[in-house]
Amino acid sequence: MLSKQHYAGIALLGAGLVILLGKAGFFSFIGSILWPVVLLIAGILLHVLYFGRMLPTVALVPAGTLSVYGLLFLFCSVFGWSFFQHLWPLVLFGPAAGLYEYYAFEPFKPRLALQLAVGLGAVTVVAFGFILITSWSIYVIGLVLIGAGLWLTVGRGRKSRW
Repeated sequence: MLSKQHYAGIALLGAGLVILLGKAGFFSFIGSILWPVVLLIAGILLHVLYFGRMLPTVALVPAGTLSVYGLLFLFCSVFGWSFFQHLWPLVLFGPAAGLYEYYAFEPFKPRLALQLAVGLGAVTVVAFGFILITSWSIYVIGLVLIGAGLWLTVGRGRKSRW
């Protein structure tokens, strides 16, 4: 049987462990990772409940949205929120994925859900295109200039076989 002194010792050990883990950043790391995981688990749970025949097909709209958002926010939480400036179009893709799942699994095939999913998907692709153009254009320009310089210095010096 444990005495009051043992309980006090265990409490002191626990308090010291909590303090050290807090100073090491463990709790802030868990807090930053936990909320996207909750979104992801909610999305997966809605999928499981639908495929287990416990929810109607319309539950796939929030299921797909939460799954995409959970993955997006988890990625940004782990690898840094600076990636969000390039990945923000996935915020539009979340509802598109959910709406497309609803269309794909609903027996009556609602055309509006498909049209909205395709529309949001197209906006997502266009947004990613603009992000690529604005963020990678300087690299493309640099590579074109290098290629032109190589062609002028190396390629033009050779005589043509024709």
